[in-house]
Amino acid sequence: MILSLAAAAAMSSGSSSSLNSSSPLDPFDSSTSWSLAEDPSNSSSEPVVRTLTPDLQPATTAVAIQEVSPWDIALCVTGTLISCENALVIAVLFYTPTLRAPMFILIGSLAVADLLAGLGLILNFVFTYLVDSSVEFVTLLSVGLLISAFSASVLNILAITVDRYLSLYNALTYHTERTVTFTYVMVVFIWVSCLTLGLLPALGWNCLKDESTCSICRPVTKNNAVALAVTFLLVFALMMQLYLQICKIAFRHAQQIAVQHQFVAISTTKGVSTLSAILCAFGACWLPFAMYSIVADSSYPVIYTYATVLPATCCSVINPIIYAFRNPDIQKSLWMACCGCVPSNLSLRPRTSSDV
Repeated sequence: MILSLAAAAAMSSGSSSSLNSSSPLDPFDSSTSWSLAEDPSNSSSEPVVRTLTPDLQPATTAVAIQEVSPWDIALCVTGTLISCENALVIAVLFYTPTLRAPMFILIGSLAVADLLAGLGLILNFVFTYLVDSSVEFVTLLSVGLLISAFSASVLNILAITVDRYLSLYNALTYHTERTVTFTYVMVVFIWVSCLTLGLLPALGWNCLKDESTCSICRPVTKNNAVALAVTFLLVFALMMQLYLQICKIAFRHAQQIAVQHQFVAISTTKGVSTLSAILCAFGACWLPFAMYSIVADSSYPVIYTYATVLPATCCSVINPIIYAFRNPDIQKSLWMACCGCVPSNLSLRPRTSSDV
């Protein structure tokens, strides 16, 4: 998605180098060859006068060095951090047999999506500066991976939100209705949908043949970028509605338990604060990029695209902290893997989907 941003930044340096080609010729320049030219005005039988004229040929040994953008370095570093965090989450979930509940399946799917997003950012940097990015296959591969990964990340966050809402709304029947098989079917549906979105540019929905239709993220077309941004806004609105319902249910439960009213009120207030922080972090990361994708196109300055893309990628840095590392079961597995012990202050209460 971000493969062409560095190319636009390097255009200015390319134009300055073209101006230098009009400078006076250096007779000792190895890129200028010289040949003998016959004077056409000399048609007599006198000895032919030959003059040395420069034969201008492009230098074939010159190597263009592309300047590395600090923004691309920041995206690559962010991708590395994302990959390390989520690889740790996946390893903990894979090697801990007790973490097989529907909630942990969704957390694992989110970690896989964010891991692929981090790897996509790293590959984007490699393709931009170490591989010929003018090859269509390279561009489409990078864009497809990033679209699929970030779309899956957003949809998995929505699935976790729905799971939390159902665990509160149907508290008595949740564990019988929400089976592992149902969760796997939902995860497969998410990934099939996101992989289809990632394949669209390779199937012809791109602007490689018509640059005027490009969005801020070449080769995604403006129409496709707007459709993805509007879909994200709908997902965000649905998440806000679900979190609002979760807060209402939590406060209603707190009022119904008169004996533990004070304790529950405190814990409920803390939970609402946590939900608000989660929703604000998600919106702060993705809303600027979504709104900018709707109003801007490829003619806008590249720096604005970088300034909105970088916060969006940081959402995948925050996700493991919010949804995985705060979980006591995952914390216990991490402590056991690192030092073979569990701290006494770590809560051993089983964590449910309704916990935030």
